[in-house]
Amino acid sequence: MKAKVSDADAGIRLDVFIARESGLTRSAVKIAVEKAGALVNGSTRFKSGCELKAGDEVEFEPPAPEPLRAEAADIPLDIVYEDGNFAVINKPRGMVVHQAASYRASDTLVNALLFRLKDLSSVNGVIRPGIVHRLDKDTTGLIVVAKNDEAHRALQEQIASKRARRVYVALTDGNFKEDEGVIDAPIGRSRRDRKKMAVAEGGRRAVTHYKVLERFSRYTLVRFELETGRTHQIRVHSAHIGHPVTGDGTYGGSTALFKGGQLLHAERLELDDPATGERKVFACPLPEDFAQVLEKLRKAAKQGL
Repeated sequence: MKAKVSDADAGIRLDVFIARESGLTRSAVKIAVEKAGALVNGSTRFKSGCELKAGDEVEFEPPAPEPLRAEAADIPLDIVYEDGNFAVINKPRGMVVHQAASYRASDTLVNALLFRLKDLSSVNGVIRPGIVHRLDKDTTGLIVVAKNDEAHRALQEQIASKRARRVYVALTDGNFKEDEGVIDAPIGRSRRDRKKMAVAEGGRRAVTHYKVLERFSRYTLVRFELETGRTHQIRVHSAHIGHPVTGDGTYGGSTALFKGGQLLHAERLELDDPATGERKVFACPLPEDFAQVLEKLRKAAKQGL
């Protein structure tokens, strides 16, 4: 990474600037700078908190990813479908998909997959074996996993070309004005918090379709369909239009009704079988905690609350 500090960024910390320009987390940059240093106008700096001046030229070599030490773990998995090429899993709330620099525990979906499935694709290396796309930790529902590299590339291409359909259901704060619509707004790293995403000029194009399913006094049950697949896309887009996903404290969602994370569920997945081309459709019901919240809201609605 090589970048020049603008007048507007004068006084910015070295680690904050590098994190913003590289896409790495600030904590990862801090560790790397204090260990290996970064170049500022050709001089090596090891102090991550040093302030930069307008015109400073910063060079930083991102550290090589640490080798994954993931091991198979006997963790229960709800396998919706499995054949020789791929599997579809109903991921529970609270399960991280794979390890990362910020999460090294051995209770991820990958750990469970290594125990339950005989083979996993190697396209994404040892860090994300088999993982074609991801779901956030507290997002529940369907995720497809490839068992060989050929199937992985075929499934990945379907997502990129929009032949695969991914449909979600979410409870959101407030009442949508329109019954359906499209949110077309670019998403990139938040300049205020590198751990978050935001609708941002210069971000990657992101398109989400929505349709209202049910209305309550202060909440709306909505179906979302992804046309693109950006990090936190539904959560960011829903918050952007003033209706954050209920329970999503990260993006401003109310936690008064539910404190266990965002009420967002990957309900339906459609794709072509990578071996036969046959259209496959998978669906799974809402998790119990989500269903209980809806039952509570429906009872309140009947009572006129």
